[in-house]
Amino acid sequence: MEYRDYYASLGVPRTASQADIKKAFRKLAREHHPDVNKGDGAAERRFKEINEANAVLGDAEKRKAYDALGSDWETYQGAGASPGRGAQGAGRPGGFRTGGQNIRFEYNGNPEDIAGFSDFFRTFFGGGAGRTTTRTSSRTPGGAHAAADAMEFDDILSGFGIDEREGFRNIGGRGSGPTAPPLARDVEAETELSLEQAFHGTRRIVQIDDKRLDVEIPKGVDTGTRIRLSGQAGKGPGAGHLYLRITVREHPVFTRSGADLHRELPITLADAMLGAEVPVETIGGSVILRIPPETQTGRSFRLTGQGMPRFKSDGRGDLYAKTRVVLPGNLDEDGRRLLRAFADHVKQPDPRRRKSAAEQHH
Repeated sequence: MEYRDYYASLGVPRTASQADIKKAFRKLAREHHPDVNKGDGAAERRFKEINEANAVLGDAEKRKAYDALGSDWETYQGAGASPGRGAQGAGRPGGFRTGGQNIRFEYNGNPEDIAGFSDFFRTFFGGGAGRTTTRTSSRTPGGAHAAADAMEFDDILSGFGIDEREGFRNIGGRGSGPTAPPLARDVEAETELSLEQAFHGTRRIVQIDDKRLDVEIPKGVDTGTRIRLSGQAGKGPGAGHLYLRITVREHPVFTRSGADLHRELPITLADAMLGAEVPVETIGGSVILRIPPETQTGRSFRLTGQGMPRFKSDGRGDLYAKTRVVLPGNLDEDGRRLLRAFADHVKQPDPRRRKSAAEQHH
């Protein structure tokens, strides 16, 4: 298995800020996206490499774990463990044994979400579908944490003596007084989804000791959405509630505003000047958009009903596609001659000159 230099993949130094990493990712993703490089296998491979690098470096916790690997990454490979946690669990494939209550969170989504990610990523960062490794925890403060199978999620629940620095959070309790039963703690856990998973809906498996909960995550969820599993934060009738908080990862093509999506739409000079019918990739598939003649860069087209499903209601938002005219390159002498003749024929006014008040009213 080959070590992956994610900093080199994004062209940033190891000291880069999270903002610098985000900026580099978005720039490279636009440059190498399959929509812009149709049929280019090298660009597609580069696009997957960029996405894999961002899946690690774009997440502060994954980045910290990756930086901790350094030259010792092969040590962790053999134990199936994450950096900084040791190899206590080598006797249990993909995890660690702890006393008391074991809780883990598994990724159970579409395998296509991790297609193209390297063996290095799958070994150390859980298949690219969210947090890096599954953690288990006991009710004993300071209990061991686990690194688990590559297809499983991280940072789920406990709240039983584990503080917020470890990615868990207690959000309340019920019961008090010297004769009251133990507090029924409400527990909040976080999980990440891709935009595609938020569009289609997905499922997660939460395992608490010998109990497995099949959690349906509905269409249209957004960052900050919380799903409550009543009485599932522990055993017995007095158990607290488990709250699953959703984070939807950034997408290299689409940006989201509620149920609406926005994207850039590259078009050719001929498309812009003469008009054309062009395919537009939406989050749910491809549609055809008619571009009228003389379309400028920056013109926005609204594709009704091509956005995200509306959470807990019917219908979908809209997709706004903003054009960007891509000029031809590598003109030969004949091309330049024809372009000069075209410019002389059109006699385009200087767009840098400000119009007078009289001109603006005509």
